Amino acid sequence: MTDRRTELADNLARVEERISMACAKAGRPREDVTLIVVTKTYPASDVRLLAELGVRHVAENRDQEAAPKAAECADLPLTWHFVGQLQTNKVRSVASYAGFVHSVDRTRLVSALSAAAVKAGRTLDCLIQVALDAESGERGERGGVAPDGVTELADALAGAEALRPAGLMTVAPLVGPYAGRPRAAFDRLMEISTGLRAAHPAANMVSAGMSADLDDAVAAGATHVRVGSAVLGVRPRLG
Repeated sequence: MTDRRTELADNLARVEERISMACAKAGRPREDVTLIVVTKTYPASDVRLLAELGVRHVAENRDQEAAPKAAECADLPLTWHFVGQLQTNKVRSVASYAGFVHSVDRTRLVSALSAAAVKAGRTLDCLIQVALDAESGERGERGGVAPDGVTELADALAGAEALRPAGLMTVAPLVGPYAGRPRAAFDRLMEISTGLRAAHPAANMVSAGMSADLDDAVAAGATHVRVGSAVLGVRPRLG
């Protein structure tokens, strides 16, 4: 366990240095960017070590893994973020532990999340996942709504009980005009965010950037970066 703690501490230090350098280059204060550590496929024991090392935001993308892990770590001062594609039959569980849901991409999901949050007696901060590889009316290859669907979803969130429109999330697309161009993708997300904040000023979160491209995300203006393998190591193969 001591060796694992040292490994995580070293990895966190390297990620922290990358974020700090990216902020400095962009002329941004370091406190502008929140690190979310994505702990998928890793055990609750790692989450405990991360908490000891000062991590306060952790994320999961599959409820069947996240729910028991969050329960096991309920005594820790952590905020849980759900970042994966979310099916409506999982919203009741997700609403019981997540403080933030990053993957809202359809109005049906807004309605289901609202009902689940009300039943759980909680308020959820919700980010709209923007698919920069999707045409109007489509969903992206990795989930998300096309850019022209953001306004409708933001209005739905604002009108939903126990939900708050918190901002936008994207994953750098693998296909389409932004494939292989993460900085351009994140710049486009910031443009969409500016439009969103004109109507919903409190929706100021921009969740973008992962282990490979967090530097581009910070340079573009992201407020939250979602980092997994750079902190925890190369993920074990599933199945």
